[in-house]
Amino acid sequence: MKGQTCFLVAFFTATFLVDVLGYSHGRVAEVCESMLPNHGASPQSSDVPYRITTNTSTFTPGDIIQVTLDGISGGSFKGFLLEARTQSSTIPRGTFRTTDSRVQLLTCNVGGINYQDSAVSHTSSNDKAEIIVNWIAPDVGNIEFRATFVQTFTRLWTGVTSQNIQRSGTTVAPQITTVVPQITTASSTSSRSRASSSMPAAGSNVDAFSRDECGSTKFCFINPEQCNPATDQSCFFMSSTQLNNQGLLFEISGMASGYIAIGFSDDQTMGNDDIYICGMDDSGSIQVRRAYSTGRSRPQSRELGQVNNITVANTNGIIQCSFVTRNNISTAQRAANNMHYLFFAFGSSNGGLINRHERTFISSEKVNVGDVQSTSGSSGRPILIKTHGALMLIAWMTTGSIGMLIAQYFKCIGGESKFLGKAWWFQLHFPLMTLTVALTIIGFVLVFVQVKGWSYSAGAHPVLGCIVMILALIQPFVAIFRPSPDHKRRWIFKYFHAILANVIKPLAVAALFLGLLLINVAPDKWPVKVLGGFVGWDLLAHIVLILLSIFWRKDCTTEKPMFPFFIVFGVYLCGNLAFLIAILVGIGQT
Repeated sequence: MKGQTCFLVAFFTATFLVDVLGYSHGRVAEVCESMLPNHGASPQSSDVPYRITTNTSTFTPGDIIQVTLDGISGGSFKGFLLEARTQSSTIPRGTFRTTDSRVQLLTCNVGGINYQDSAVSHTSSNDKAEIIVNWIAPDVGNIEFRATFVQTFTRLWTGVTSQNIQRSGTTVAPQITTVVPQITTASSTSSRSRASSSMPAAGSNVDAFSRDECGSTKFCFINPEQCNPATDQSCFFMSSTQLNNQGLLFEISGMASGYIAIGFSDDQTMGNDDIYICGMDDSGSIQVRRAYSTGRSRPQSRELGQVNNITVANTNGIIQCSFVTRNNISTAQRAANNMHYLFFAFGSSNGGLINRHERTFISSEKVNVGDVQSTSGSSGRPILIKTHGALMLIAWMTTGSIGMLIAQYFKCIGGESKFLGKAWWFQLHFPLMTLTVALTIIGFVLVFVQVKGWSYSAGAHPVLGCIVMILALIQPFVAIFRPSPDHKRRWIFKYFHAILANVIKPLAVAALFLGLLLINVAPDKWPVKVLGGFVGWDLLAHIVLILLSIFWRKDCTTEKPMFPFFIVFGVYLCGNLAFLIAILVGIGQT
């Protein structure tokens, strides 16, 4: 019994305890904007014992600047975070390069934009007397290097700056070109002129788009909330102004590498949406295009129609378009009215074709862009969709998988002894599978609450989800009405229950894959790859346990100990939780 007791204690401890550690690994990209570690400690107000020095005080775009972090009096530090910024901005500028194993490159996300290799931090908590890295200057104005130094877990300094590094030379103010397109057919090419690619000096306004009249004379859709495109380069902005029943004037602005787009939808799920795209054509010129999205494939082009007075610009990575449209907002919407959910998406393009969006902002409710109001959008997926995904992952990756594993390979736990009148394995299997069904029901209900109906653009995922839900409900009812263990027809229940379980799990895993593909916006789709790793891990555990069952302990009458089974189970459980946590983090980042 001692072995079984230890197993139960280890099982519940490993399943429900989570170890919270500090950031000694230095992967702190989530605090790039604040540059304040999540240590729970306040920065020191005393004199800073560290400094940032550079090998130059001026630069031109493309220059490589050597940056050194060290102690003023030779003191050491355990951790650091270094960025380059223009004054009064939280956006990291330029890219870092290093060959030092103590230093790692970070991709910072500010305002929904990823800035690759825009910061550097430590890789361990070992003491460091000096750190030297190289920084490649972009086409911006004057910058300064800003750092956070960590001496101990509770002793740190933030806001440490270098001297001001001056941009050499001057830049040309951006030019905006206005043209009227000549549209003849759906495939005809409109006349456009390419906006100047010259960059404004740091701190200068980004075109004339402004939020000043939002809510008073025009409709505005803004993210982050309260940002202003006239002064904030990380502002994603759309406005519409009613022109005396002569159409709508749209203004769209945002930082992107290929395109920005606005969509009008009947729901908060992409698919069956009317879109206006402001993006690059195959020559790099900015054009306004009209399209219709059918779901996960590239949007279908539509004739531009009654669109004129087009103004475009591409300045310092900020794409802007202004145009007047007399088209109906909807071309094929299911709901025939002027109320729509708004989507603001951005991403890269290739040869004039847009790629999958990097991020999307969605309005929290339906709006009429002809009304005068101001609203903001939430980025990523609605919380109920994320919760749905998390619950289904926990149910079918962890609780369901562990419950099935116990039923298949651990029926000999406790021998002939009982726990509360039932076999030990059953007292573990039953609550785990009950929890699996409960989580599945909750997740199933939540997604329908969010979508408010059937999600036509989600492909096979909802179909598989419904099948899994139905089969998962059949299992407990079959178990409730099962015959007694000594009944002559008990074997029918046994095989039916086992076969149904082995049908449900692959269907559930397939639904998980399709669900991750639906909500995952990571370019490399790493959560999907992690789920693939879990499938391999789960299969490996079954193979090892089957081999143990064949060559070590064939049945419960064998006197050989079950210790090898417990070792395999413990290793499997640790891997299972690692895969689960990784994918849950991925869902949280969508």
